[in-house]
Amino acid sequence: MYVCVCHAVTEDDVRGHMARGACRTVRDVKAACGMKPGCGSCTRRLACLLGEQRDEHPAGSEPVPAVAG
Repeated sequence: MYVCVCHAVTEDDVRGHMARGACRTVRDVKAACGMKPGCGSCTRRLACLLGEQRDEHPAGSEPVPAVAG
């Protein structure tokens, strides 16, 4: 799904940058994705995605790899 229609940025694009640790704020996401000022309707969705990321991986915790068995 598109997060920013103005710049054709998808949720996958945003999540990819967050997974690499490149983004901690909405401003970071916009810079990493090459988003310039536009209508601004994406800001709330970006904040939600960042919040989801923080909830899944709180500061100081590391994801535990799955064990195949």
